[in-house]
This record gives sequence, C-alpha cells and structure tokens, in this order.
Amino acid sequence: MADVQQIINEVTKVHGKERKALMPILQAVIKTKNYLDDQDLIFIAKALDLSAAEVFGTASFYTFLDTVPRGKNVIRVCKTISCHMAGKDEIIHSIEETLNIRIGETSVDKKFTLLTANCLGWCHKGPVMLINDKVYPQLTSEKAIEILQNYKEEE
Repeated sequence: MADVQQIINEVTKVHGKERKALMPILQAVIKTKNYLDDQDLIFIAKALDLSAAEVFGTASFYTFLDTVPRGKNVIRVCKTISCHMAGKDEIIHSIEETLNIRIGETSVDKKFTLLTANCLGWCHKGPVMLINDKVYPQLTSEKAIEILQNYKEEE
C-alpha cells in the first residue's frame, strides 16, 4: 500500500482530498500498477472519505480502469461496426495466433493482454488497436504482427 499512499499524497496535493480527486488517483494507480485491486480501492476510499462501493463503482464502470491484473502491454482492438467492416476480425485472429491467447486473456509470460474496446475514436482509420497509450490505425494483419514483434523485441 505504500505505493498507493504515495500516489494519493501526490494527487491530493493538486486536487485536494475531495471527490474530484478520485479519477486522477485511480488513473495514477493504473499508470503505476496496470490495475486496481480491492485493497487499493478500499485504501483510496478511506483516504478520500468515500464509501468503498462508490470507489469500486467508479473503477468498474470505466473500461480503462482495470480491476484485474493485466499484462505489461494491454492491447485493445476496436470492435465498432466501422472497424468490423474494415477487417478487425482478421486483426484479432492474427494477434491471437501470434501471442497464443484469446480475447480477455493474458500471455503466460504476463507481457500481453488482449481485449476489445467499444470505440477508440479512430473510426475513419480503422481497424485500430491501442497498445497501452499508443494508437495503431489502418491495420492489416501483417502490420499488427510486425508491431507485436517490435514489442517482443523491446523486452
């Protein structure tokens, strides 16, 4: 909890210990740990004098606030109709085959998690995937595999 306490201290210096600090704290914990566990949520609730239900409800509502452990690199493929029509199923299939995981799974080495997202805001350049905070538009299966190989090589 020391890391979470440090994050709370840093964020509350800017936002105070009011409800408005909740999202910045949740986002900062995600940036550090890649997910929010139950203890983090309880600790945050106590620090902001909020109910645990309110903090958990906020965290579980937002797609990008994961409440389960994820891989180092979280891959999100847009699943809107625009990306579907542009070939997102082929992209997903290529990723699954390359990483030997399915949607919702994390690789055995904990380096990759594959998820879908309702919209990444790049409908005009689909299919699109997001890896952590980086957007990859106008994908082909070949491009997606090449991008994943680059991430593997960085390790």
